Amino acid sequence: MTLEVVRAEGLVTVQDAGRPGLAHLGVPRAGPLDRPAAALANRLVGNAPEAALLETTLLGVSVRAMRAVTVAVTGAACTVDVDGRARPFAEPISVSAGAVLTVGPATRGVRSYLAVAGAVVVEPVLGSRSTDTLAWVGPPAVVAGARLPVGAAGPPRPVDVPARERGGAPLRLHPGPRVDWFGPDALDVLTATEYAVGAASNRIGLRLSGRPLERVVDRELPSEGLVLGAVQVPPDGQPVVMLADHPTTGGYPVVAVVDVDDLAWCAQLRPGDPVRFARWRPAPAS
Repeated sequence: MTLEVVRAEGLVTVQDAGRPGLAHLGVPRAGPLDRPAAALANRLVGNAPEAALLETTLLGVSVRAMRAVTVAVTGAACTVDVDGRARPFAEPISVSAGAVLTVGPATRGVRSYLAVAGAVVVEPVLGSRSTDTLAWVGPPAVVAGARLPVGAAGPPRPVDVPARERGGAPLRLHPGPRVDWFGPDALDVLTATEYAVGAASNRIGLRLSGRPLERVVDRELPSEGLVLGAVQVPPDGQPVVMLADHPTTGGYPVVAVVDVDDLAWCAQLRPGDPVRFARWRPAPAS
């Protein structure tokens, strides 16, 4: 069983759980930027939450099923149709042999996820089928004409679809290892400023523009390890949130780290969207 890619505009990649644990070898983790959305798509078609699927960026994808298959689309809101007939979003969809499924451009958000029952089973690289766009480890970006192998489907299971409207809540911050390289009010500046998402944002980092952060330590920082969600500050003072394809080391100081539970929202922010931060607070004891 294969899917034949009819149209692939923008960046379309295969993603699974990624390659955690290889940073000491210089290998980024990769994986879906919006992990909850990817896991939901997989569960809807009976796959394991971490199974390989397609991540689209803004413009969608069209695929032809070479045999009857079940699929689901989640993540950024978009139209879904089979041979021109509208089908539901975030629900299992039956696609007959030879039919073309189209995931339309995102109408809200950035990244949509297309899961197929049985999962996309391209050849793994270093234990993962994820495409890393920093070093291009893993399968190449998906393009028109590609044929994607699909595994054997398991039995579908009922799934509750959670509501995901976030209402512009701020990204919660933990202090970073180099917060002392900035003024004593650095975290206050971060949490008091409304930043805008920059056009150069991608799977590597969410680039922001707004009030710059001023350093009080001027010496060079030797490259050191980076973690997912690190808020790195280059010389222009504009923060960059490190996402799934971030480099494993960096030489710019990290002022803060975005809480891991908030990173999925970074995947759906468009250029020009506002971003606010807040200090992370532990939940009150029950």
